[in-house]
Amino acid sequence: MSCLSFYIVDVFAETKYAGNQLAVFTGAEALSAVEMQQVAKEMNYSETTFILSSELRSNGYDVRIFTPNQELPFAGHPTLGTAFILQQEIVQKPVETIALNLKVGQIPVSILYKNGLADVLWMEQRSSVFADMFAAETIAPILNLALTDIDTRFPIQAVSTGVPFIIVPLKTHQALKQARVNKDRYFAFIEHTQAKEILVFCPETYSPDNHLSVRVFADSLGIPEDPATGSANGCLAGYLVQHSYLGQPSIDLRVEQGYEIGRPSLLLLKATKTAAQIQVSVGGRVILVARGKFV
Repeated sequence: MSCLSFYIVDVFAETKYAGNQLAVFTGAEALSAVEMQQVAKEMNYSETTFILSSELRSNGYDVRIFTPNQELPFAGHPTLGTAFILQQEIVQKPVETIALNLKVGQIPVSILYKNGLADVLWMEQRSSVFADMFAAETIAPILNLALTDIDTRFPIQAVSTGVPFIIVPLKTHQALKQARVNKDRYFAFIEHTQAKEILVFCPETYSPDNHLSVRVFADSLGIPEDPATGSANGCLAGYLVQHSYLGQPSIDLRVEQGYEIGRPSLLLLKATKTAAQIQVSVGGRVILVARGKFV
């Protein structure tokens, strides 16, 4: 394996060392899938991305995403973080849109600039797909919560915009802070579900500037809790408009995540429901933390 350039970025971060950290490798076309998996395991971030070439293919850049344990077809913060590095290090000029060719398909990322520098990046996710609903009596024990902690006015449902998540509405911030995964119950449960990861949310927040507070548990991926999850929050955005959680067919929200594990993150969500589909966009800021060589 030759010497590779890589970058460390904080995604969905308002300040350095907040948000969700990501390693992005460039010029990785010569690496095999086994080698990419090995590198991702050694880097040990929740995800590591590999830009295969600086050349466009079908007007996008070929990118692969790996956790320490497996390859993913799509993930939110790797998509935004990789688009940021593509703009900064490969394109090296302001462009309105950069598209990533991922396993799930091509995902466009639009970039807004401030003083000539990339400010907020937005990814347009696939239309929301709604799947199984689950009883509160089933989910509450998995999260070590009481049945009364779950807001049963709305369903517990699996939703996907590329990767499925189970969305669980909670009544209070206290319930959200108390949630923790009972691993025995969790792993027994996901043996029978397509969606493995769980997002819990509530309308109370740490910051008065934000609209919802979220936690994401991804034990099946070896991530007990994720500090900022663009794919999961895209699923949440679709869920909110599908079930009229805020009483309207469109949303434009600030969502906080990661406070409980000391990585406060800010995700921006937009979604609109039409007769044909639910269009979802997830946005946030990306900060370059470091660059280096991997030998």
